[in-house]
Amino acid sequence: MRPHRAPAATRTVMSAVSAVAALALLSGCGAAGGLKSAGDAPSAVEPKALWPELPPASSAPYDYGEGETARIPGIRVPGGDVRRLDPVAVAQAGLKAKTDRDSGLDELPKGTVRQIEACRTAPDDCPVLPPYYRDLTGDGRDELVLGIRMPDRQLAVRVYMPDGGGLTRIMSTYDAVISVELAGRDLIMRAPSVIPGYEYRTAWSWDDRQHAMLPTRDEILRTPEHRKAPRPKRTPTNPTTGTPTPSAGASSDPGASTGSPAPTSRTPSDSAAGAR
Repeated sequence: MRPHRAPAATRTVMSAVSAVAALALLSGCGAAGGLKSAGDAPSAVEPKALWPELPPASSAPYDYGEGETARIPGIRVPGGDVRRLDPVAVAQAGLKAKTDRDSGLDELPKGTVRQIEACRTAPDDCPVLPPYYRDLTGDGRDELVLGIRMPDRQLAVRVYMPDGGGLTRIMSTYDAVISVELAGRDLIMRAPSVIPGYEYRTAWSWDDRQHAMLPTRDEILRTPEHRKAPRPKRTPTNPTTGTPTPSAGASSDPGASTGSPAPTSRTPSDSAAGAR
C-alpha cells in the first residue's frame, strides 16, 4: 500500500507542535530526570573481503532447478482464468511437459505418476490436492497453485501462469514440508531441520526478468513455541532403590504389555499419504 501524504494545512500544524515539543525537551535537559547522552554511536565497519586472490566462480556447481519453466501441452485457458481449469487435468498434462532446462528435479516418483494417471478411476488414491489461486506475478490475473502428495510425507508444489491462451508452469519444487503459505505475492514453504528446535523457511517470489518464481529468501529459523514438541515427562523414581515408580494407573499384571506399540495401518511407501 502506498503511504498517504497529509494535507498542507495539517503538515503546518504538526510542524508547529513538533517545534514546541522540541523546545520543551531542550529546556529540560539540565533538570533532574532530563535527557542524557547515551555515548558515541558505534562506527560503521566496512566489509572485509576474505581470500581476495581466489578467482570468482562463473557457474553453479549444482542445478537445483530454480527458474525452470515448462509449457503445459494440451491445456487452454479461456480468458486467462485459471479457476476454470480442472486441476487433475493440469497435473496429468504436466507429466508430458518439457522444461526449458533439464535438471530432472520436476520429475515425480513412478508410483506418484501412476496415481495421477489413475485419478479418474481411483479418486481416493489421487495425490492431487485441492488448488489455490493467487496473483503471484502482479499482472492482475490469478495463478494456479497445486500440491501433489509424494512418498515419505513429501509434497510437490507447482505454480501455473496463464500465458498467451495457454498455461506455463513457473515454479516446481518438492520438500518434506511443515506448512505452505501464501503471503502477499510470495509462496512460503517451511521444512524441518536436522537441528532440533529449528526449521527452514523458503520464500518463492516472481522474478520478472527470469519469468519464473525464484527462491528469493532461504533461511533457517527457530521453531515457533506453539509448534515445538512437548518435552517427554520424567518417570518418578524411588529415592531408596533408584527404580522407576509405577504410576497410579499402571497395571499390576506382570504379564501385561508395557512398551509394545499399538498396531497401525500404513500405506505403501510409494503411495500418497492419505486421500484428498
